[in-house]
Amino acid sequence: MIVVITREAEADLEQIGDFIALDNPLRAITFVQELVERCLALKDMARAFPLVPRYEHTGVRRRPFGEYLIFYRVGAEAVEVLHILNGTTHYEPLLFPDV
Repeated sequence: MIVVITREAEADLEQIGDFIALDNPLRAITFVQELVERCLALKDMARAFPLVPRYEHTGVRRRPFGEYLIFYRVGAEAVEVLHILNGTTHYEPLLFPDV
């Protein structure tokens, strides 16, 4: 199984890195690398993390890492990382706009 990081998730990573870099540029680089590593590790344990409560029917799962949540969907041949957001973000409108 492969992991695909969507453009939206890439933009999230950039924003996270930019925010952390305001205080600590070196940590911004390593933290974003750690987030990417957690995303890529999903190929071996994609179903290990729970479906998003109340939206189980969408197949979207979330993996926590520090203060962040990695939102993803498991397909037949790939794990698609949809967004990487701070846990305090109101994520429903971003992930489930039509639900």
